[in-house]
Amino acid sequence: DHRDLHSFPTRRSSDLDNIIKYHVGDSGIATITLNRPDIHNAFDDTVVAALTAAFRQAGEDPAVRLVVLASTGKSFCAGGDLNWMRRMATYTFEENLRDSNMLAEMLRTLNYLPKPTIARVQGAAYGGGVGLVACCDMAVASPEAVFCLSEVKVGLIPATIGPYVVRAIGQRASRRYFTTAELISADKALTLGLVSEVVASDQLDECIAGITKNLLRNGPRSVGEAKRLVLDVADGEIDAAMIADTSQRIAETRGSDEGREGLTAFLEKRKPAWIK
Repeated sequence: DHRDLHSFPTRRSSDLDNIIKYHVGDSGIATITLNRPDIHNAFDDTVVAALTAAFRQAGEDPAVRLVVLASTGKSFCAGGDLNWMRRMATYTFEENLRDSNMLAEMLRTLNYLPKPTIARVQGAAYGGGVGLVACCDMAVASPEAVFCLSEVKVGLIPATIGPYVVRAIGQRASRRYFTTAELISADKALTLGLVSEVVASDQLDECIAGITKNLLRNGPRSVGEAKRLVLDVADGEIDAAMIADTSQRIAETRGSDEGREGLTAFLEKRKPAWIK
């Protein structure tokens, strides 16, 4: 129930370390954790700003190879904090536009992060929480996870998250779930393509470890370029310009230091230098 999930006490978050945890391990895995479990990890403008900063930091840090987006507590993310929504109701159009632009920038930063991203979804994801999942390259969910594009229940629309969710589940499914606001089970989310794997709660970390092991075997630069390739060609026409662009990309990759090292290591039957 949308109301029950969002019925939480008022809380002011002034300490960013308390609302967002940021950790980079020795292997180069950055874990960004939403840490407001008592309010189902709902976000407001302060959390949006903290997430944007964390995503940028991970994207710009050469030591970071990939990002895991996680959360503490029962729910993954309940979307917008009700107290934030109450403030929005009193805002002028210009103030609401400013807030919307902040949220849109946070989602854009996550979606185009130049490193692979994995969402660890242990529980409910509502509204903007679905947007966070859709912006990640991969998502692993427990059977207890449930998803809901709940905005229309309170007279709103899933606007800023819309482009990413539509790309994740397709136009037909989006027409249904944007308008019905019905619950989407973990298994249904898997069928729709919103999540990549559904595993038991106690196997979430093991599953993510398997994915990260594969990612860390690959060239850091090529992984980022491969992600960029998908984003650039997904909705484009396969015309002369796209063919020329992709030909140029592979030529540049072959001539790069990483490309030469990877091919040489393969031919010499040894591990490439990026595998520690």
